[in-house]
Parts: sequence; structure tokens; C-alpha cells
Amino acid sequence: MNEDQRSLLLSSSARFPPPQGAKLSYGTAGFRADASILQSMVYRVGILAALRAVKTQSVIGLMITASHNKVSDNGIKVADPSGGMLSQDWESFADTLANARDPQQLIQLITEFVENEKLTLDGSKKVEILLARDTRPSGESLLEAARQGISSIIGAVALDMGILTTPTLHWMVRARNKGVKASEIDYFEQLSSSFRCLVDLIPRGSNTRKADKLVVDGANGVGGEKLETLKKMFNGLVIDVRNSGKEGGVLNEGVGADYVQKEKVAPSGFGSQDVGIRCCSLDGDADRLVYFIVPSTSSSRIELVDGDKILSLFAVFIKEQLSILNKKRDVNVNNGYQCCLGIVQTAYANGASTDYLKQLGLEVIFTPTGVKYLHEKAAQYDIGIYFEANGHGTILFSERFLHWLEAKIAELSDVAKGSEPHKAAMRLLAVTKLINQAVGDALSGMLLVEAILQHMGWSIEKWNKLYQDLPSRQLKAKTNSSNNQVKVVDRTAVVTANAETVVAKPPGIQEAINAETAKYPRGRCFIRPSGTEDVIRVYAEAFTEDAADSLASSVAKLVDQKLGSGT
Repeated sequence: MNEDQRSLLLSSSARFPPPQGAKLSYGTAGFRADASILQSMVYRVGILAALRAVKTQSVIGLMITASHNKVSDNGIKVADPSGGMLSQDWESFADTLANARDPQQLIQLITEFVENEKLTLDGSKKVEILLARDTRPSGESLLEAARQGISSIIGAVALDMGILTTPTLHWMVRARNKGVKASEIDYFEQLSSSFRCLVDLIPRGSNTRKADKLVVDGANGVGGEKLETLKKMFNGLVIDVRNSGKEGGVLNEGVGADYVQKEKVAPSGFGSQDVGIRCCSLDGDADRLVYFIVPSTSSSRIELVDGDKILSLFAVFIKEQLSILNKKRDVNVNNGYQCCLGIVQTAYANGASTDYLKQLGLEVIFTPTGVKYLHEKAAQYDIGIYFEANGHGTILFSERFLHWLEAKIAELSDVAKGSEPHKAAMRLLAVTKLINQAVGDALSGMLLVEAILQHMGWSIEKWNKLYQDLPSRQLKAKTNSSNNQVKVVDRTAVVTANAETVVAKPPGIQEAINAETAKYPRGRCFIRPSGTEDVIRVYAEAFTEDAADSLASSVAKLVDQKLGSGT
């Protein structure tokens, strides 16, 4: 590192002293904490993003958001050149950088890292970092801190993209690194044109239905605000946006996908007037989506149509299009390519959804908990679909499949234009453009759901009846097992295998869980160590709610007996 670079870092870092006593860790969600302690950390992540851009010689993204957290929190996450999350190889450096105690240690860490990574910081090649934030009041000052961090690396240029949804920024990074125009209006135009293409390709038959109104809970966040603009670009889809943030509501307070999915109650602003109307909720930065049905009774509890159901809807549609495309209707059409379609879930996916997908003849694979594991596994298929129950997920298409699909469309255009296989191929191509392949995206996911429901002629009630969720119960340790919580001396004593569904160590625990689970019809139960606390998390399913509760409690007691603080 030359003296000019060292001097620039020393002078800028002095303006962002770290808060006393705060230790932050970079995870799937990036860094998150109370906004009042984040200035120094965000500045340092700006430096990291600039170094990442130099290393990859690609556009990198920085998003200031805390997603579904309360409004007083904020955070920052890095978008890698693919538009996905920061490479896991760099996460430990992010932790070390964020927690450096003073400017001198910070510069020492950067110097060592630059040497190890063989980076050249002479400004000979300019690199760009896209910056954006959500609607949180703290976002503006934090974005400025990130900008100053980026500017502390010679040759790094910060481009402020303004207020965006998180998925929009990820989409922009991915698009720019592919050499594609990538502004917010380009994103909106791609969503609207691909949605219109899918609607135009709907078979005009007896089972189709006209689109009725969709009521959207915007979580009083950026998604609601952006949807107000996006909805003006559609014909044939009536969208009523509530909790857009303009009505005076508080971000994520009694609203949003996280609240609706966990509490299973209607968000603020929804009630008896919405009985029989299709409803959905976005989360605070619009990367999660769940649908719901307001019941006709006086009960506040809703019928939740979660990420598992969204995954199932997408899988049914894509499987149908592939089946149409692969039918040998014409000897002049080459049908030799066999697409590999994979469904990726975690152990927390409801067992009924997994059973349903397997009954369709689909390959279902489990990964450990965490979006990064789901995304990585989905990328191994020609078409990989993944979702978590919380509504975060997407569809990935391999370059190999995309090249084949484009060639197939060209071939069919010559010999069978307007045929059902040609239309099926065109639908699949539209899906590849509508879905955000960088990350989970509530807006693009919502539009794909709406297009498929119109195509199928399904109401939300019919969609929800694809399968009936098994009752489930999750227990989490905080204090003691008498409160249905499992506190353990050392959570690392539990080692899991098979995507966290089986306990490999200590011996004997899995056999005891199996024996307990066998007592309950359609029982399923697993335990896994928490990633943040000395506790064991317990998940149980069974045929009835009482049985699921009982199974979870009995396994919690079993774990406490074998691993609890009283042993």
C-alpha cells in the first residue's frame, strides 16, 4: 500500500471512531444493529466493498437496510458481482474490519489483507460501487458514511442510486456486470413487460378467469412506496396498496410479511372489508412475500399462504410448461434436451409441502438453514426453485438452459410458431425475465404469482388447497425447559447431518428422538444448535396441533435430560 493510500485511510477513519463495547458480526443479513452505533461499521464496509470491487474488477453493491427489523435498527449488506450475497470467504474479514479498535489497527488489517489478496490500490483501474438505502430515517447519514468509506480507496467510485428495494439493487449489480442497462426504471420495465407477456400467453379457455383486485400490505416501507409507481405500468391487474408508508404508519410495526407469517394475523389496515379478496404482504425492504386470506369469521387469525405454497405454485407451473415443451408433436422439432428441475428446501419447510412436491415427481433436496445454502444448491440445476416458509426465495436458470431455450424458441418459430410447445417456451423465457435471479424479490415474486393464478384460473382459495399444512411447533431456548425452552451448557456438543435433520453426535439422541416421534401419526421432529445462543432449537410436526405441541415438548425434555445444565 502506497503512502497516499495509507494517508487517505488514516484521515478518513479518524472521523468514524468505533462505539465502545459493540461487537458486530456479518451474517446472511449482513450487519444489523441499532442505527445509533452503525456509523463506523458502515464506513468500514464501504472500504470492504471497494476492495471487493478491486479484487473482482466488477461492480459491487451496498444496501443500507435492516429489512423486517424495527425502524430504529439499520444495517448494511454487500451485493457481489453475481447480484448475490457477499462471498463467504470474505465474511470473516468483514467481521475483523468492523471490529478494529482504532484507525491504526484498521489500516494494519487492510494492509495485510491487500498484500494477501495481491490487490493493487493505485487507482489505475476505476471500480464502481452502487449505493442504495430503504426509507429508514437513519439511512441518509449511514449512506454518507458508506460513501466516505468507498472514497477512501483510491480508484473506487460510489454511485448513489437513491431509495430502492433491496432486490432492485441486487438486480442492478447483476445486470451491470452482464453489460445490461440497469436503472430502476429499467427494472420496472422488465417486470412489467415480462408480466404482460405471460398474461398475453394465457390460454383462452374455460378455466381462465379475469384478474380481480389484489390488496397489498407494503409494511410501511420501500416496497409499498415503489409498488405505487410500478402498478401504473399494468393493465388487467388492479392493485390496492395499503401501509405504503404515506399514511403515517411505522415501518414493520404490526405490518409486513415477517409479522403476518409469524403471528398469523392480518396486518394493520386489513379487516372484514377484505373477506374474499386476495391479499399479500411484503416485508420492510421487499425481499419477502406471503399471501393470506382474511377469514369470514370474527377471528383475527388468517389463512396463511406462505413461501412453501409459493414454491409449490411455481413448481406446478414450470413443470407444466416443461411437459408441454417436451411433448413430441412434430418430427421436425428436436426434443433431445432433458432439463434438470430441482426443488430446494430446508428442514423447516412444512412436511406436507415436501410430500406434495414429491408426489408430483419432482426432485426435492434439503440444505442447512440459510438462504446462502439454498441459493448455492439451486444453482446446481438447470432450473432450481427455492423458498423458505418466511417468503424469501426465487428461481434460478442455468446459462446452459437459457441458451437451449432461446435456440428452441428460434427453432419452433420456424416450424411450429403459435403451437403449444412454442407458447410454453415463450412462457418459460418470460419467467426468466420476470423473476429476480439475484435474490428473493417480493415485487417480482408477486407478479409471477398473479400471472400463474390467471393462467391456471385459480382463486387464492384453490391455490391454498394444493395441500393442507401439518400443524407444527418450534421451541427456542432462553431460560429453562420448564417454559418449553431448552438451555444447554454447550450447543456445539450437538452435531447434525443430512441438512440438519439428524443428530450425528452425541450418540443416542437421534435414536431417542426417533422413538418419541414414532408415537405420533405423521410425526416429524429434529433439533439443531442455535447459531447465536447456547440453546437447542426444536421443530416438530404431527397430524394435530396438540400432537405437534406434545412432540416438541417431549423432545425438548429429552434434550434437557441429556444436554441440559442440570446434567
